[in-house]
Parts: sequence; C-alpha cells; structure tokens
Amino acid sequence: MGSTNMSYLNPKTVTLIGIPGLEHVQFWIGFPFFGVCLVALLGNVFLLIIISTEHSLHKPMYIFLAVLAATDLGLCVAIAPKMLAIFWFDSCSMAFDACLTQLFFIHALQGMESGILLAMAFDHYVAICDPLRHTSILTPFFLFRVVLMVAIHATMLVGILPILLKRLQLFHSVVIVHSYCEHMAVVKLAAEDVHINKSFGPFVAFAILGFDMIFVFISYILIFQTVFRLPQKEAQIKAFSTCTAHIIVFLEFYILTFFSFFSHRFGHVSAYAHILLSTIYLLVPLPLTPLSME
Repeated sequence: MGSTNMSYLNPKTVTLIGIPGLEHVQFWIGFPFFGVCLVALLGNVFLLIIISTEHSLHKPMYIFLAVLAATDLGLCVAIAPKMLAIFWFDSCSMAFDACLTQLFFIHALQGMESGILLAMAFDHYVAICDPLRHTSILTPFFLFRVVLMVAIHATMLVGILPILLKRLQLFHSVVIVHSYCEHMAVVKLAAEDVHINKSFGPFVAFAILGFDMIFVFISYILIFQTVFRLPQKEAQIKAFSTCTAHIIVFLEFYILTFFSFFSHRFGHVSAYAHILLSTIYLLVPLPLTPLSME
C-alpha cells in the first residue's frame, strides 16, 4: 500500500473502527448483539429444519419463509463475526478485497430479503383475493422461478457496486467509520471522482427496495379492500391474523432500511447514532423471521 501526501494508492487493507464515540463501551455493546445473533442463528436453523422435514409445511408461504430464514442466516454470518471481533478483540484491520466481499453479500442479501418479502405479500394477496386459483398460480415451478429471479436481480445490481469501488485507486483515508463495510462508508474514503458510485448506490437501492416496497403496499391495499368486503366479522379477523406478523416484519424492514439510507446521505444524525442504528436495523430483524411462522 503506497501513500502520498496523506493519500493511499491501491490500499490492501482498511480499518473498521466500530461505533465512533462509543469505542470505550463497544466491548459491552457486543454482548446484546451477540445474543441477537445467537437467537437468529438458532431460530432460523430450527425453522429451516422444521419446514424441510414437515411435509405439511411444503406450501408457498412456508417455502418463502424458509428462503427468508436462509438469507437471514447469510446476513448474520456476513456481519456478526467481524463486528464482534472489533467489539471484543479490537481486530479492526480487514483486507480491502474482503471488505468489498462483505459489502457485496450484505447488500445482495438485503436485496434478496426485500424480494422475498414481496413474494410473500403476493402469496397473501392470491390466498385472500383469489383463493380458488392459489394452488394453480403458486406452483412449485413458479416458486422456483420467483426465488431464482429475486436472487439474480439482487446479485446483478449489487454486484456492480464492488466493481465500481475496485476501479478506484486513490483514497484519502483507509479508516471506515462503521462496524461493517457499507457502500457509502467506503465511497467516502475515495480521493477521486465518485459521482458514478454516489449515483449508482441510490439507483440500486430504489431499483430493489423501492420497487419491492411499492408493490408490497399495493398488495396489502388490495388485501385490505378484499378483507373489509367480507360479510362475516370472524372471517375478517381470521384474514387479518394471517397477515399481522408479516406486516410487522415488512414495516420494520422498510422503515429502518430507508431511515438508514436517507440519514447516511441527507441527514444530520450523529455518527455514533447512525452507525448504531444501521447495525441494529441489520441485526434485529434476523430473529423476527421465526416469529412470523404461523
């Protein structure tokens, strides 16, 4: 790694500082985060075992739930080990290529999670608004295509982010003010023109998360219209009860995601508050997936 006038040419390593301003208590902050990760790991593994072994659960809703659990496990593995190493062992150094790899998996898995939430909303829409055609529409082949399309969509769009970062050579710092490698946190280190990076990041976010969120809300508006037209109160309550857990997961995911996105770019939130909240919004949803199983 070469440096000139406090600039770094093609850095081989970067340094993650964790939560700025809270370095003195990061050791203790690591314990609740570890607890969340442990619950997420055990809960989602247990969920995958139940769904895979119980034949009666081989239905669209539970298949989507299993895929969601798998993405949660991937996010936990991508984030937790290095973050806890920073908090507990001051292991802040990370290879630049490893940082880009972590960045890719975190954002790609987020995109896949958003796509699966949309697929689950569509499943609820068909089940409530057109129940007689539910089985004929959501066939195993249809489910396979949906999951494959979600994975390809997220992977292709997010995959361009580390490629654009890799082409940058000159950086004014190698210290990432974050507890994990986040796209904009890495972009801010560059000492070159990063207009393409700054423009493509929001494009990817809205092309994946924004698109999914719009259609999730449209699905639930149509669902609510159908439910309110049901003649019996008991039928309305039953229909709402099947959606409640998923609505909570949807709202929690999208509200925290866009709060982190906008505060990182346009907000005036203090650095430690932003990093802490962005870490929470990635980790806290992970144990919620098993709770959404009905």
